[in-house]
Amino acid sequence: MSEREESLEQVSRGEYVHARLRDAIKAGRYPPGTRIRETEVADWLGVSRTPVREAMRRLQADGLLVFEPWRGVVVAELDQQQIVEFYAMRRVLDGAAARLAAQHASVPELAYMEDCLNSASPETNDPVKMADANRKFHDALFQAAHNRYLLKSAAALSDALALLRGTTYSFPDRAAAAHEEHMALMEAIRAREPEKAERLARKHIARAEKARLKLLGDQRDVKRSEDKTT
Repeated sequence: MSEREESLEQVSRGEYVHARLRDAIKAGRYPPGTRIRETEVADWLGVSRTPVREAMRRLQADGLLVFEPWRGVVVAELDQQQIVEFYAMRRVLDGAAARLAAQHASVPELAYMEDCLNSASPETNDPVKMADANRKFHDALFQAAHNRYLLKSAAALSDALALLRGTTYSFPDRAAAAHEEHMALMEAIRAREPEKAERLARKHIARAEKARLKLLGDQRDVKRSEDKTT
């Protein structure tokens, strides 16, 4: 193999590792705050440490990984200010998506969104399953908007979404409230009421932000308790 061919193969492996590791972080295989070891990733993907090292550098540049003294490379965690900024953008984007979906969603798209809501019913009593169905519903909402530029804007926030620790659906009252908010939003979209749909979507995200900040506070309290006992 020539030097050029070897270099191209290394780049290809680096791209592969970068994509797999990014997907693994988004899927929750490596939760926020988890240390990422080169050797473990290399063994998992069956590659040498060189493409893993390159992929991890790229993910640090993307903001998904950070280097911490004494710990090494870990999955990033959003602080309170970043969370507030994230939800500020979500209110704008989800509101726009809801308005456009009320205007452009096809009958099959509406049916799929309703299927997602049925899967997110609090009756399932499974926060992880409900959170996954919630994500699928919002993804479907953006697809139903039929606006490529809106989709690109939403994609820019997808990495940040993976860096939110836990799910607000762990609060029983939030799961039920979110389901009611989604059902009202779905009704407005199906009725082709764009202004109402946008208003409800913005209100839903505002309430989700409030729950997220409460969850962040609870997580801090738990960490303080653990620090006192160690």
